[in-house]
Amino acid sequence: MAENKPIKGYKVFDKDWRCREFQFTCPGVFEEDVIPRVCDRGFHFCEKLVDCFDYYPFDPKNHVAEVTALGDVETNGNKSCTNKIEIVREISWHEVLDLVNTGKNCTGGWNTGDWNTGDWNTGNGNTGNWNTGNRNSGNGNTGDWNTGGWNTGNWNTGNRNTGNGNTGNRNTGNWNTGDRNTGDWNSGDRNTGDWNSGDWNTGDWNSGDWNTGDWNSGNWNTGDWNKTNHSNGCFNTDEPKIYLFNKPSEWTYRDWLKSKARYLLSKIDYRILDWICIDNMTDEEKAAHPEAKTTGGYLKKLDTTKSAVTWWSGLSDDEKAVIKAIPNFDKEIFKEITGVDVDKEDADE
Repeated sequence: MAENKPIKGYKVFDKDWRCREFQFTCPGVFEEDVIPRVCDRGFHFCEKLVDCFDYYPFDPKNHVAEVTALGDVETNGNKSCTNKIEIVREISWHEVLDLVNTGKNCTGGWNTGDWNTGDWNTGNGNTGNWNTGNRNSGNGNTGDWNTGGWNTGNWNTGNRNTGNGNTGNRNTGNWNTGDRNTGDWNSGDRNTGDWNSGDWNTGDWNSGDWNTGDWNSGNWNTGDWNKTNHSNGCFNTDEPKIYLFNKPSEWTYRDWLKSKARYLLSKIDYRILDWICIDNMTDEEKAAHPEAKTTGGYLKKLDTTKSAVTWWSGLSDDEKAVIKAIPNFDKEIFKEITGVDVDKEDADE
């Protein structure tokens, strides 16, 4: 992904100018120290205004803005993301309708096609609303023969599909009967591979769940052709034991997932960034971030070096004993990975 010249586009925000839990202002310039990945990280936008409504409802309570991508850009389908974005100006809903649809020869309003009985259609023969394709009975479709809503492909009966022939919802591939699939021919849910009958698979031809390999009938396999769970090899029927602290243990990964120790460790706060509102900024922060006058604040990079130490000091003696009871527990390895010196922290208390 090479450095891109500025790209114009559009972005929709909720009523509070937020998107994906990130607080924006209009106007404003925002930047993240990430490599943009569509549907993963970065600031998302669409180069065509109509495409925005594949991902946000056509709701006048939301804000719509013209934006410019100033950093690196990745595009997948009709969605793009960047690590630096400028919110240029807000677009009124009256202007949104002018940009997307205008009325013509229909029984509904703001149609540019023919034989539409709904509103805001640019295609032909639509009975729903906000359609740019043909013969849609749902809402917000840009493809043809859709009976659901907000589809950009063809022959979809579900909602928010960008592929073809989907009967589920939020699919970006083709011929899916489940929901939230990005691959093809999936009958399960949330698959990014192809021909999966299970759920949450990123590989192909899996009948189990949460597999990243291929042809697995079990769950959570990263290898191929496994009939067991949590295997990273191939052709296995027995669930493997895992290493803990560099030594073999009697635990399977399933045992670890169900353990109280894992639950306690998940409470460590390793947030890297935090939005600081300008009202809560110190004078030094305001001097270092003059852009806060426009953006309303700045993203502060947090010091996470003491996060685990703070977490450890907040544990009860019984909870600390749970951590120390992890098979093969090694305090030196634990310190190397988490930063917690068990002997020192306990002695200081």
